[in-house]
Amino acid sequence: MNKSPWSWIPTLYVAEGLPYFAVNTLTVLMYTNMGVDLKSMAFYTGWLCLPWVIKPFWSPFVDLFKTKRSWVLGMQLLLGISMAAVGLLLPTSIFFGTTLIAFWLMAFFSATHDIAADGYYMLALTSHQQAAYVGVRSTFYRIASVIGQGGLVMLAGFLEKSLGDIPMAWGLVFCALSAFFLAITVYHYFFLPKSRKDHPTPGVTAGTIVKDFAMTFVTFFRKRHIVTALLFMLFYRLPEAMCIKLTQPFMVASHADGGLGLSTTQVGFVNGTVGVVALLLGGILGGIAIARNGLKRWLWPMALSLTLPCIFYCFLAMFQPDNFGLICAAVGIEQFGYGFGFTAFMLYLIYFSQGPSQTSHYAFCTAFMALGMMVPGMYAGWIHNILSEYNLFGMAGPQGFVNFFWWVMLCCLVTFAVCAMIHIDPHFGMKKKEREPEESIKYDSIIEESIKYDNIKEGE
Repeated sequence: MNKSPWSWIPTLYVAEGLPYFAVNTLTVLMYTNMGVDLKSMAFYTGWLCLPWVIKPFWSPFVDLFKTKRSWVLGMQLLLGISMAAVGLLLPTSIFFGTTLIAFWLMAFFSATHDIAADGYYMLALTSHQQAAYVGVRSTFYRIASVIGQGGLVMLAGFLEKSLGDIPMAWGLVFCALSAFFLAITVYHYFFLPKSRKDHPTPGVTAGTIVKDFAMTFVTFFRKRHIVTALLFMLFYRLPEAMCIKLTQPFMVASHADGGLGLSTTQVGFVNGTVGVVALLLGGILGGIAIARNGLKRWLWPMALSLTLPCIFYCFLAMFQPDNFGLICAAVGIEQFGYGFGFTAFMLYLIYFSQGPSQTSHYAFCTAFMALGMMVPGMYAGWIHNILSEYNLFGMAGPQGFVNFFWWVMLCCLVTFAVCAMIHIDPHFGMKKKEREPEESIKYDSIIEESIKYDNIKEGE
């Protein structure tokens, strides 16, 4: 019996999104609430991004063994097991080191699941169906974002308050996630259709993969303007990369410690509902704007949109308002600006990837994109601790978050510098009627890719 794509695409892409946000968002707030210091939290959770950074290096090997369907089912089962391990280990005295190992495995399984799920989508559907359902897969990935960054955090906050036991509360959240993934594995076993196209690629060996990868790697680094392009990929989002690990700890820190004193439930609502909706709206409007006049015209306005709204965190840190609506508005504006500005970044990756081996080169670009978020975030807690020693503004009370967010504003100069360096075809990204059909298809994937590879105030 033929399975309707509606019976598996929504669940597949919710399953693709949830572990990504569990690893990159839930860990930040969870470890903070459990008393892990900011320096250790930021550094060690930063390493959890590594599987997505190095994903292009092992993704070709997925083609060597079994089917994409088998990989999807296997990774979902392993994700469920790793989530159960986190849930059981959190209440123990050795939770930090042991759960970090479980989370790293979860990250590896999640990144591999991404490869298999996207490959399966291409094989199980006709070209017409792929185009027809691209909005469905994108929508349900966004739903996973709201659940992961909002719903699960709010659930953890409710359990923290109800049980009075933070480790147990978060342990129950991960046990619930584990139950979902074990159930979804069984569901997909029956509802993921078997495709005649889904089989190991004939004639491909580990040797040919290594040889082809080496050739692709060399051609990527021989591209024109590769140095300035890499600097742009690594540093365009430096302010956001700095912010990403400390915004949630800032929100839950008490007023006496320089924070906003929000509950876990409130943080889930601010980031997972207000922030995600604003981020998506910014991305959609950015796509509309850049389609009218092209990337070169909108690069600087979008760079300013991505960087300058970070100043709202400076004011929140300096004045520590109690008005929850005001905090939501500030976060919403900052996230809208980020979503709007991120559109230019994603389109530049598509632009730079053009030519032979475009798909592989785009994978390298997204790897450098992830690396640009990973490394600054790892050292954000260390920078916060150093800046905490100085009272730069003559204010009473702890100055760590105030100084840190003004440091973030200083990092905006790096974004401006890399924007001034890059080279862009003035006609790239123009109105659809002025673009070739193939280029139009590439452009129309911007919003989906922006959600899939970053969608964070992730705490991707």
